[in-house]
Parts: sequence; C-alpha cells; structure tokens
Amino acid sequence: MESQVSKPAPESHDFLMEKRGNRRALKDQLARAGVTIGGIMVFVALLLIFFYLLYVIKPVFDAAKVIPLSSVPVATDGKTLMVGADEQNELIYRVNEQGQVDFFRVADSSKKVLSLPVPEGTKVVSSAASVPNQQLFALGLDNGQALLAGIDFSVSYPNNQRLITPGIRYPMGQPLVTVDDHGSPLQQLVFAYNSDKISFAYRGKDQHWFLTRLDGEQNMLTEEVEWQRHTVALPNTPPVVEHQLLTPDQRQLMLQSGNKVFIYNINDVDGISLLQVLDLERAKAKVSNISLLAGASSLLVSYNSGVVAQYFQVAGEHGRLYQYIREFKGLGNIGALASEYYRKSFATVSEDGRLELLYTTSERELFSKKFDLANPVAMGFSPRSNALVVQAGDKLQLFSVSNEHPEVSWSALWNKVWYEGYPDPQYVWQSTSGSDDFEAKLSLMPLAFGTLKAAFYAMIFAVPLAIAGAIYTAYFMSAKVRSLVKPTIEIMEALPTVILGFLAGLWLAPLIEDHLPGLLLLLLLLPVTILLTAFAWSKLPVRIKALLPETYQELLLIPVICFFGWFSFAISPTIELWLFHGDTRQFITNTLGMSFDQRNALVVGIAMGFAVIPTIFSIAEDAIFSVPRHLSNGSLALGATRWQTLTRVVLLTASPGIFSAVMMGLGRAVGETMIVLMATGNTAIMDWSIFQGMRTLAANIAVEMPESAIGSSHYRVLFLAAFVLFIFTFFFNTIAEVVRQRLRERYSSL
Repeated sequence: MESQVSKPAPESHDFLMEKRGNRRALKDQLARAGVTIGGIMVFVALLLIFFYLLYVIKPVFDAAKVIPLSSVPVATDGKTLMVGADEQNELIYRVNEQGQVDFFRVADSSKKVLSLPVPEGTKVVSSAASVPNQQLFALGLDNGQALLAGIDFSVSYPNNQRLITPGIRYPMGQPLVTVDDHGSPLQQLVFAYNSDKISFAYRGKDQHWFLTRLDGEQNMLTEEVEWQRHTVALPNTPPVVEHQLLTPDQRQLMLQSGNKVFIYNINDVDGISLLQVLDLERAKAKVSNISLLAGASSLLVSYNSGVVAQYFQVAGEHGRLYQYIREFKGLGNIGALASEYYRKSFATVSEDGRLELLYTTSERELFSKKFDLANPVAMGFSPRSNALVVQAGDKLQLFSVSNEHPEVSWSALWNKVWYEGYPDPQYVWQSTSGSDDFEAKLSLMPLAFGTLKAAFYAMIFAVPLAIAGAIYTAYFMSAKVRSLVKPTIEIMEALPTVILGFLAGLWLAPLIEDHLPGLLLLLLLLPVTILLTAFAWSKLPVRIKALLPETYQELLLIPVICFFGWFSFAISPTIELWLFHGDTRQFITNTLGMSFDQRNALVVGIAMGFAVIPTIFSIAEDAIFSVPRHLSNGSLALGATRWQTLTRVVLLTASPGIFSAVMMGLGRAVGETMIVLMATGNTAIMDWSIFQGMRTLAANIAVEMPESAIGSSHYRVLFLAAFVLFIFTFFFNTIAEVVRQRLRERYSSL
C-alpha cells in the first residue's frame, strides 16, 4: 500500500517564503536603524562633550566688566593720599595728606570723618602710603616724628544684621614714632612696615637723604615690643627727587629723578650701597610716576605718553639688576594708577577719563572704556579686587569689577612668558604653591610637549615589535602556534594600565638605573642574536631539524632570548666599571652634561609600549591575515618568493589596516594616564632627552583636577587641557581615516 504524504499547496509554500522574506527585511531595517541611531548618538555624544568643554573654557577668555555703582561728593581741601574700600564694598574712604580720613557708606552716602592726633604746634610736611594690602599710611612732621596709622574695619551683628564700623588703627600701639633724633622735618617721607621691623626714608636737613630702621624685639617679661632705632645717611643721592618707593621687604629704596631711578640696597643699615641707576629714558616721553606691582618685585613706570613699562630684577653677570621687560600702550596721559592687592593686574585712568584694566604677565588688556573721570586724583582696589574706587575732581566713585581670569591669555598659554625672578622668557606650568603671593604659571606647552614626547618614545618601542610580530604571526607562523600566540597577546590589552604604571615606577625604573649598560647591550645583542640563530638553524642538517617539528620552530628563540637577556644584565656591572668608571649615572650627568631622572622617557617608552603593543598587533594582524589567499597564491604561482609576496602584495593590500593599527596605538598613547602618571616623575619640562621625564596633559588633569577650586582659572585651564587632548585624538583619528581610505582606494584593485 503506497504511503500517502500530504504536500503543501503551492500557495501555502509561497506564503511561507514571503513571510520569511518579510521578517528578514524587517530585521534588516531594524538593524540598519539601530546602527544608524547608534552612530548618530555617538556623534551627538562627541558634540556634547565638545560644547561642554567650550562652555567651561569660554569664561577664561572673557573681558573684564567694570560697572559704576555710586558716587559721593568729597571736599577738595588737601591732596588725596589714598582711597579704598572695605572687603564687602559697603564703605569707601579717602585719606588726605593732612591725616583726615573720610568714610562714606555706599548705601546712604552718610559720612564719617576721623582725624589723626597731630600734636599741637607741629605741621605735617609729607605723607606716604604703604603697599595696598596693608592699608597703612604715615605723616611726616616738622619735628622729626612720624604718625603711623592704618584703616580699620570692625564687623558686628546687632539684631542679626551685619554692621561694618570704620576706624583707625595704630600698628605700633601709639601713633607717634620718633624718626629723626635731631628733630629735622621729614620731607618726602616713604616707609615700609612689618611686625618686627620698620623703615623710614626721608629728606632731612641740608637736602640730605636718611634712612631710619626700627628693629623690634619682644620683652619676655612684659611681652611688649621694644624698638631699637638706627639712622644713617644715604650715599650718592640725586639732588632732586620726584618720587620715592620702599619695597615691603625693606631691602631696596628707589629714588626717581627725571628719567633715572636710583636703587639702593638697604638690607643692612650699616652697609647701604647704590645698587643700580636704572635708565628710564624714552624718546619724546617723560616719566610721570613710578609704583610697585603686587608682590613688590616689579616696578611700574608710567610716562606722559600713556605708556606703562614694567621692570624687574634679572640675574646677570653683575648680579640681580632691574631691566625692561614689557610695556602697555595707553590712550592718553595717565592721571592715576593702582595695583591689585595680590594679583599682577593694575588699572590706569587717563586725564580724559578712560579707565583701563591690564594684566602684566598675560599682557592682556582686560577692559577699556571712557567714564566721567576727567582729571583723576587717586585710585585704589578693594581687598578682594572686585571693586575700584576712583577720585576724579570733587567726586569719589565706586565701580564694581568682574575680573576673574586675568592671568589667562593666548600668549600666556602657548608663548614664552617672562615671569618675575626668571632669567629669561620660558614655558612654565606651575599652577599652585605654598605662598599666598604666588603667581600661577599656566603654560600648556610643556604639557602638550610631554604628551607628544611620551607617545613618541612609546611608539618607537611598540610599532616595530607589534608590526613585525603581526606580520610573522599572520603570514609565517603555523596555525597551531598562532591560535595560542594571538589570544595571549590580545589578553595583554585587558591588563590594567595602573599595574603597568606601578611596575614601571617601582620595579622597572630602579632596574634600568642600576643596569643601564646591560639594557643598552641588550638592544644591540638581541637583533644580532636572533639573526645569527636563524642563520645557524638554516645551516643545520635536515636530520637535526627534524628533531623539532616545523610547527614549533618559532619556540626555539625563547631560550635564546631569555639567555641573552639574562647575560646582558649579568654583565652590566662589569661594563659599567670598564667603560663608565663604575657609575653610569654620574658619567651621563658630569661627562655628557645630561640630566638623569630615574623615572624618565625610557621607562615610559618601555612601559607604555607594552600597553600599546596589543592594540597595534591585534588590528595589524587581522588586516594581514584577512588578505585574500588567492592574491598570495597567485603571486607564489608566478614565481615570487614568500618574501616578495609579503612585501609587494600582502603588505600593500593590508596597508590601510596596518596604518589604522598604528594610529589607534598612537591615540591610545596620547590619551594614556596611569602609566605616565606613575612612571614619569611628572616634571613639566621641555627636553627631548630620553633620560628626563615629562608631564602629559592626561596625567596633569588626573593629578590636579581633584585639588582645583571649581570655577577658578586653574580649574578652567585644566578643562582647556582636556579640550586640547580631545583635539589631539580627534586630529590623529581623522588623519588615520583619511589615509586609510586613500590606501584602500589605491590598493583595492590588487
């Protein structure tokens, strides 16, 4: 009996095939949509990162803002000595040269007048103000005494409301100080004060200049400070002095006469000497005033042409002498100039009322605008530098100042900058310090240079090994050994780089320092040994070669490499004693004149090379192994050797993938953080020497970002460093893709 099998109707079979086709088409569309959406999301994420970095960075390049807040009328009796404000900008004050202090409350323009206790029968013949952050001033009397006082603000909270009360303080406990024993009038007085030393310079009788130094010592019984006075005459003083300055450290006195400044070393009262005569001569310009910048290391000289020049001491053959550094060109004759308390910013007001904010180190013009400030008399910053008080004519005006990032400019970031105390312009990254008067140095050049240097030495080490290993593994190695070698090297990529950095810093760096001759010998011996081993193997009889199966011939090199590696390090002390007198590091430093850091570019190159090798090897090996077999077989069939086939067919066809592998490795090296953080010494220097370290952008961000104040210049410049790193990697990846596409188009016809 014939079995009857039911067959599907043709219509149902076509229906099933159509249904499967529809499912496949739907899956294809979903996959295409998923890939497209994923690619778009990646692109959007990159754009978001890009614009967020720009959002954080942008404020450092914004100009300063100066806005008028209030104005109060002031009496014009007596010249103005100094003006200023309290920390909260609720009170502003004016001190005239007769010792009267006018305080004005900004909210209601109420006025409070305080006067210094000038003794009856005496006359004020001179006055002087200290550096801005002390808010001290002194009056020189005609009886040889000085009246030393300062502005004081006390804060109380009656009914939970803040109340700032102005007053006058006397830093020595009493207002009067005897300066001249002979009672000579203290003409053209200038002074400097600290808690245990006070210096007064003045023009006394017969037009001679004198220096009085008061040294304080605390009495152990009464706990009172007892002052010892010493007065000496200054040598070689000019006959006419227009302006005088005394540095807060009481080491130097400056007397300006015409276009010259006589600078005296007054550190030792018994050994006062003329240190330098600084020539300020400028064509068709006359010195109008001199003042000290914050920190008192720089001298600002203003000219009637509107130019402000900066001078500071530079070490030279004849010691540390003042010299011209830079200048700022104004728009008119400067009527008043004021420096900030702690930063290197200063403000100028021209005779016609144009107010300008400038920063010396970054050479930025932060603000320039004309206000109702004609004929300015005096100007001063508030303690927080967020306000500016200007007296112009019979008005005392308060301006709010928003100037958060004056030290950042394109020139400060990427050009050499001449910082105070440095012998010449340099690239410097030094963002923090232990002192309050420290000026941040935020040049990104050493960091960008260190990033490229670390990547360069890592690629020198990694590229030859990775590419050569990929070529041999993909083209010459047996399939059985390849199945072990390739996964092993790829697993190396999963090794945390912090482990590599730890080993590089604590094990490899001391090892290289102790066995540097052995390492150099190994670099020479290893290639020669491998070639000689291969040559010797090729000359062995066939019966001996048969003892080791052809599949495992590559493994013959392992004991050879291990032996010569051990031998090189074992003989290192002997070579060091023979060639380098027993101390290679001393030979490099003293004989070759090269600095040697234990954690240097050589250590980084080896350690980061091991981190980069798996990336380059894996991609390059896949590219070479994926070359169609018919291309190599065809070449061999036409009589080419395996080497000719490799160099003229396989490598050319795989060149897009090999180039991509190298660029991927370079991108990995540029962005590496932990290895360079732990194995470089993190010294922000610019030197290609293999024996010196570096600091990279990524490592610098990792080290300093946790300690930076949010919103500060340091914080935003670190984001700028991240942006530069982002641009670096984007640039390298773009170049890699462009070159890869061109190589693919060129060799796609093979």
